[in-house]
Amino acid sequence: MPEPHSARPAGAAAETAAAAKTAAGEPLLSIRGLSKRYQTPRGTVHAVESVDLDIPRGSITGLVGESGSGKTTLGRTLLRLVEPSAGSIRFAGEDLTALSPRQMTAMRRRMQIIFQDPVSSLNPRLKVEHIVGEGLRAHGIGTRGERRDRVAALLEEVGLSADQMKRYPHEFSGGQRQRVGIARALALEPEFIVADESVSALDVSIQAQILNLLLDLRESRGLTMLFIAHDLSVVDYLCDRIAVMYLGRIVETGPARELVRAPAHPYARALLSAVPQPDPAAPRNREVLAGQIPSPLDPPSGCVFRTRCPRALQACAAAFPAPVAVGPGRFAHCINL
Repeated sequence: MPEPHSARPAGAAAETAAAAKTAAGEPLLSIRGLSKRYQTPRGTVHAVESVDLDIPRGSITGLVGESGSGKTTLGRTLLRLVEPSAGSIRFAGEDLTALSPRQMTAMRRRMQIIFQDPVSSLNPRLKVEHIVGEGLRAHGIGTRGERRDRVAALLEEVGLSADQMKRYPHEFSGGQRQRVGIARALALEPEFIVADESVSALDVSIQAQILNLLLDLRESRGLTMLFIAHDLSVVDYLCDRIAVMYLGRIVETGPARELVRAPAHPYARALLSAVPQPDPAAPRNREVLAGQIPSPLDPPSGCVFRTRCPRALQACAAAFPAPVAVGPGRFAHCINL
């Protein structure tokens, strides 16, 4: 498990200062009323519903929640890998939902994704040189020799060696394959990266290496990231801000340290209470949720968490709660705080 914030390696102070300076500025990505619904023979799947979220330039924002809460769908919708059903996505002031396919292709040089599975996300029939350089070829960047040199430099940057570019994905370990995926995402010099559960398939010791690599890349390149995860200890270590998602809705947002130390929304508290403690003698205050996460085919009316919330009121069924300020830069969607 990664070290806590206070034990971050050298360079963390500069990273934290940079994050504090950018957090108050204009967000690189601003999402308003974003929804993604799928029509199926059984009805409408409400995968993402009316999400408002700002991601400050130069920051790492964590997105957490149970499996099936819509985290991956939200990340892919931000990049228009799946088309939104409603809402707006403004990137550096430009509305991505208004761009034509040709305009969106050019925009993709500035926005990339690191996929969850380092095995299935890499083409087993291609060598690493072609995998990492695929985006460069697609956008007509450089000559063949220049692209080869660029791939070599990228592999070195992510902790691999240039002579490994002639290997196939099966010749690498899981952590090395994820480094290849990171190099591919960096090839086009993006400003924004969605990291979708990018360490969940790795051993704990390898997770720490990849997380520290992401921190180094943010500091050296000024990257902005949305880091999707379900492990709150990982998100606490890596991220400046956290957004908690449940059944397609954002229920709480705030600075990472403050939210982890004192979550306000009942769902966020339940998530934090489930984080394993390394000390078996440490006091535990588990908040076990009753039942299962409802189906997105038929989400509850009003607050989508009310069917599992120990503090639910009759009024919770009326409408999804407006955000309530619970601290500096912190908001929770709950009428019973």
